[in-house]
Amino acid sequence: MDLVRTATAAGVTTLTLDSPANRNALSTTLLKQLLDTLGRTVGDQSARVVVLSHTGPVFSSGVDLKETAAARPGDRLPAEILADVLAVLWEYPKPVVARIAGPARAGALGLIGAADIAVCDRAATFAFTEVRLGVIPAVISATVLPRLAPRAAAELYLTGDVFDGTRAAEIGLVTTAVEAQELDTTVAGFCASLIRGGPLALAGTKQLLRRTRNDGIRAELADLAHRSAGYFQSAEGREGVAAARQKRDPDWIP
Repeated sequence: MDLVRTATAAGVTTLTLDSPANRNALSTTLLKQLLDTLGRTVGDQSARVVVLSHTGPVFSSGVDLKETAAARPGDRLPAEILADVLAVLWEYPKPVVARIAGPARAGALGLIGAADIAVCDRAATFAFTEVRLGVIPAVISATVLPRLAPRAAAELYLTGDVFDGTRAAEIGLVTTAVEAQELDTTVAGFCASLIRGGPLALAGTKQLLRRTRNDGIRAELADLAHRSAGYFQSAEGREGVAAARQKRDPDWIP
């Protein structure tokens, strides 16, 4: 059964979680299919931007608790496989946009945190429900905590309270919250902007956004200068500069 559907048009590949019967719970099957699909799209030049979307009224209810409860000693839990998915998304070289049209809970917030841009319906709801299950939001912290305002993280992690899309935008979990009828238009607008970036430059910029350094400002500036020079001297960099000077679109725009 295909629990992750894929469609590509005009440089945008949409990965759709398609398991509405269980509220798009992050089961082992769904997570492995998501991993496989992400792996295939890395080398697909027609996939310039990836949108993570969903069918049904719920973005995702989080890891599959039914499967988790039925696991035997030694089985790999869905939460452990989710860690693999979050690592791939965090390191993914192409821009990832999350489209959230309904509730998201627990592990699903890790997917949202791993996306570069996240757009939600203002009426969508969110919650870190782990503490209310007697567990902790461990795996998702890798992608969520870099996004959240610290005070909000403490409040919402510890209380497990539900919050809406407007609050999600205020605290940094999502990029923006819009009315339901504006959701797809807003996502399309971000995708149109992202496609205008050079593929190698976008991948390099994502590395900058993910990097941490503790070896001093001089070493950091030397590294940054080296990176900058490498991109300016690349074929893509030369084409981008030439296009700007000639007031035309660069050749990577579909």
